[in-house]
Amino acid sequence: METVIFFCLLIYKFARPDDKTAVLDLWLIFLLLVYNISGGLLPDPNLPGSVFIQEIIAYGTGFITPSYFPYYVYKGFGLKKMRFHAFRGVYICLVFPYVLFVIAYGVSGKMSIAQNLLILPVLYAVWVINSLVGALKYKYSGNFSTSESKEELIGLLLSLTPWVGLPVIVYFDLGQVIEASVTNTGFLLLLSLHLKNHISLFRKEHQRLIQSETQLRNWNSTLQEEVERRTHELIKITEQRTNTLVNLAHETKTPLTLIDNYLEEYIAKNGNEEELSIVKRSLWKITTDISNIFDLERLNRGMFLFNHNQVTNFSEVTNDCLALFGPYCQKIGISLHSSVQKDILIKADPVAISRILTNLVENAIKFSVNGGTVEVLLENDGNKIRLSIKDLGIGIPLEMHKKVFEPYFQLNSPKASTQGMGLGLPMVKKIVQELNGEISLNSDPRRERGTLIAVSFRHHPLSIKDKLSAVSFQGGKIRDIGIEKLNLKKIVHDERKKTILVVEDNVSMVNYLQRKLSDKYNVTVALNGNDALHIVRVPGSPFDLIISDIMMDKLDGLNLARVISEDADLAHIPFLFLSAKTTAAEKLQGLKLGAIGFIPKPFSIQELMQQVDSIITHSEKQRKAILSKAIDHLSIMNGHSENKPTNGTDYFEANCKLYKLTAREKAIAKLVCEGYKYKEIGEKLFIAERTVTKHVQNIFEKVDVSNKIELINKLAG
Repeated sequence: METVIFFCLLIYKFARPDDKTAVLDLWLIFLLLVYNISGGLLPDPNLPGSVFIQEIIAYGTGFITPSYFPYYVYKGFGLKKMRFHAFRGVYICLVFPYVLFVIAYGVSGKMSIAQNLLILPVLYAVWVINSLVGALKYKYSGNFSTSESKEELIGLLLSLTPWVGLPVIVYFDLGQVIEASVTNTGFLLLLSLHLKNHISLFRKEHQRLIQSETQLRNWNSTLQEEVERRTHELIKITEQRTNTLVNLAHETKTPLTLIDNYLEEYIAKNGNEEELSIVKRSLWKITTDISNIFDLERLNRGMFLFNHNQVTNFSEVTNDCLALFGPYCQKIGISLHSSVQKDILIKADPVAISRILTNLVENAIKFSVNGGTVEVLLENDGNKIRLSIKDLGIGIPLEMHKKVFEPYFQLNSPKASTQGMGLGLPMVKKIVQELNGEISLNSDPRRERGTLIAVSFRHHPLSIKDKLSAVSFQGGKIRDIGIEKLNLKKIVHDERKKTILVVEDNVSMVNYLQRKLSDKYNVTVALNGNDALHIVRVPGSPFDLIISDIMMDKLDGLNLARVISEDADLAHIPFLFLSAKTTAAEKLQGLKLGAIGFIPKPFSIQELMQQVDSIITHSEKQRKAILSKAIDHLSIMNGHSENKPTNGTDYFEANCKLYKLTAREKAIAKLVCEGYKYKEIGEKLFIAERTVTKHVQNIFEKVDVSNKIELINKLAG
């Protein structure tokens, strides 16, 4: 029976390895098995070994097994007051007497003499019983009225009592049957009591799991209903916003068309100027983006945008499109090569085919480097019609191949000012899917430059009537697609003007701001945050203001402001944001980084100029005020305020004579004390800045100082 229990507990332990109580039970059953086997077999003269050794082993298991009892009840039943017996008492009152028993038996050679020492375990058992009752009182706070406490008290006492009688049984030699029956019954009763408590605990855990499962099921049901409700609300809100956006795009088309037509008429009458070209380019970009938003949303809703029940001459549409792009490519220095097979017909709307060609060729041109090449190939191999556009531009990383076909995704590019809204390729993909075609992208900037986009359509056999009715599409002239070169106004640096750094990635905006601000200030430009840092960190390049966009490649405006604010040599430069990102959170973030102001795009140039004037004027006043206060503070700290003459000029003159300064050195020292820079001193005295620097070094040596503050303190303090 104990063997079966042992293996059942072993299986349970493997099933629940975290349950520590199973280990306690396993050790108890194991010790009982060892005790029963050794007590039943030993001593036996037929077995190898001396009878003395066999007796020692048999009695040893009889001592060791009850030694486990205090530890078992201490851990298994949570009887904290049994700790002494579990870790010390058994060694003093059981293990030590066993050692004496072995010595007495070995010396006398008579078991009867050694058995007299069994009185010690009997007395210890009485002590353990008393301690057990006390531990149970402590556990249940002296209350034995509950059934649980009564069962535990009676069970533990009954399981221990047979071991009190064990020495009596051995002493009077009542036989192994009685001995084994009494001792095993006691320990099996102890095990049963522990297992009963364990089963009760399992039942409680099971009941809690059932309750938790019910609560979880109810919670999931409630959560699912809430998710469905919120999802429905979000869908409704999203649909409303989309409808508003589409309606806005639709309503904007009419005024944009009127503006475009009147602009064309004005240019035809009065000629084209550079400013008008910029207006045309910006207008064309807005019109294209709005059309793409409107058309892509209609396609996503399953609305019919194109009529594909007509035959289009793919070759003629391609040639017409390339002819319109040709002059523009020559203008910006990009070679456009094509190989177009004649009379390739496709059953599709010519407007759709033109949109595919325009978007793909336009992208290839936009992202090509100066002097690059764009190749267009159209061929029919009998089974499929293939269109491929290849450029030698910046390329598209492998991880971005799928994303570029998602609406509104923009690939970061050094030529950020050429980017649209990320709707061109999604529009192309939608049209290709409508025509049951395929589109593929081949590009890996890590291996080589360039991008190859290929579109293929199934070739449908066409009747003679279809071929005769084939149409081409002349989409009108291709406007300036938005690539503007950096065309800065050539200006000689004026030492009398303040210096401004403009950080903006849109080339058109850079050109505009440089031309507008350069009439009053020295203007340096940078196309991203990294370039700006390189510029401001150049020695001898003092800037009075930084005007920066936020959204830029490499290093954006917010991170640029953070780096500037953390650099002790640059933190004094005022920072002004000029950006289309105008949410309250973005403004707050910019102001936390130390920005003086935040002007949203679109902006008024008059407002910008006024802001710049105010910031620079305020900074100049603040600089002089700080310098003046520093001088006064140093004077007070050194006690000069009490001793200096009433006339400050006389005091300065007296010090100049004291340190034997020349007339030129005295004039320069006076301007230094008044807070002027070396450049300003040179302008006032009509000498070079280098000469001023040399004189200041001589003054420092004569006065025995190392900086301006010490000089001011000694001469004007």
